[in-house]
Amino acid sequence: MADTFETLTATEALARFSEGSLSPETLVEDCLTRIERDNPKVNAFTCINGEEARRLAAESARRWQAGIPCGPLDGIPVTIKDLTLTKGLPTRLGSTTTAPDGPWEVDAPISRHLRNAGAIVVGKTTSPEFGWKGVTDNPLHGITRNPWDTRLTPGGSSGGAGAAAALNLGLLHQGSDAGGSIRIPASFTGTFGIKPTFGWVPQWPASAMSTLSHLGPMTRTAADAALMLSVMAQPDARDGYAGNPQGPNWLAPPPADLRGYRIAFSANLGYVDVAPDIARKVEEAVAQLEALGAKVERIDPGFANPLDTFNTLWFAGATQALEKLSEEQQAALDPGFLDIARRGQDISLSKYLAARRERSELTAHMAAFHERYDLLVTPTMPISPFEAGHNVPPGGQYKDWMDWTPFSYPFNLTQQPAASLPCGLDDNGLPVGLHLVAGKYQDVKVLQVARVLEGVLPRLTPPVA
Repeated sequence: MADTFETLTATEALARFSEGSLSPETLVEDCLTRIERDNPKVNAFTCINGEEARRLAAESARRWQAGIPCGPLDGIPVTIKDLTLTKGLPTRLGSTTTAPDGPWEVDAPISRHLRNAGAIVVGKTTSPEFGWKGVTDNPLHGITRNPWDTRLTPGGSSGGAGAAAALNLGLLHQGSDAGGSIRIPASFTGTFGIKPTFGWVPQWPASAMSTLSHLGPMTRTAADAALMLSVMAQPDARDGYAGNPQGPNWLAPPPADLRGYRIAFSANLGYVDVAPDIARKVEEAVAQLEALGAKVERIDPGFANPLDTFNTLWFAGATQALEKLSEEQQAALDPGFLDIARRGQDISLSKYLAARRERSELTAHMAAFHERYDLLVTPTMPISPFEAGHNVPPGGQYKDWMDWTPFSYPFNLTQQPAASLPCGLDDNGLPVGLHLVAGKYQDVKVLQVARVLEGVLPRLTPPVA
């Protein structure tokens, strides 16, 4: 497209800045114009940072003209999730219980790293209240919708980032994932999202979900995710947890093919009911892995559904929000969030400690599994996007959001890197995600396989909302 940038990637934009064929001012202005046009239909943003974004784009343009960009993302429009502190912009956590007037004086580590690299924050994206569920609606900002079909949910909790990424309303988007909240919307919106190994990307303030929560990129390509991680995955003294101190080369070029890769393919983890049209698309993508030279073995990872373990830790984390809220504020919460938080209050110390032990056992099991396999591949989601405004698909099959996200939360328990890569459309023309999981600290394997595979899979672009 000569004059608009619905499919431009950050990697491509930086190359064009360097050669002088594109200005950050032009790109940011186009992005803001399309946000104004498309956001009312999908409700992906909580606020727009237009005036400052234009000012920063002008400064970036002058640096590029002088040949002295300030960092690896200079001039690239990005978005930050509403759960992440961003200086000068409101962080409301999707909740009417938060103060509307700030003050908004501090950047979280990820916001600071992106800005220091020259990225331009064009706005904040929506999340359910406190990021508690796998769809995106909240009492403060309403319902976020899927650009493939605005009657449907984009997933969550990073649903605003997923919708924005699908429409390229900004080229790089920050998500967070404590049970699938990057990968669910990536799958539902036909975009790429990776939950990196816990500890690579610093978090402050700490999540209520503690070490279940990972921060990561949501983009249109795996190459852009690698670029974003090269900036995000830097230490920050405020982070109370430490990951692997020696970071990988996020920008290592992908191999020409996948010869030498050992890949385990599990169609259902041994216990998940997957929709037939989704299963077919995933099988087709696995065939492409084999055609690219990977050795694929059909094998389940060999663990039982850890839902009870996850729920114990998740519900216990949710209770922390209630401790800070008055009875009047609690009455204003999303009823579903209030329900799980109150369920968490009934969890005994013995049950909580048992869940932590079960988590460590699952982590050890998967570490042994990945001594034999570079990647585990599964579907990202067993179902397609469903009607927006519901926590579960209508019809009564599921009770909680965790019931329809069985492929994602096990790997928050184990803290492994896991990504969703779009691999085609289901029978209704909606995106299907392929789930790629590697051993801890082996994130580059996920990124490199995704980069090779996306070269032979169609890039998905939704109809204009």
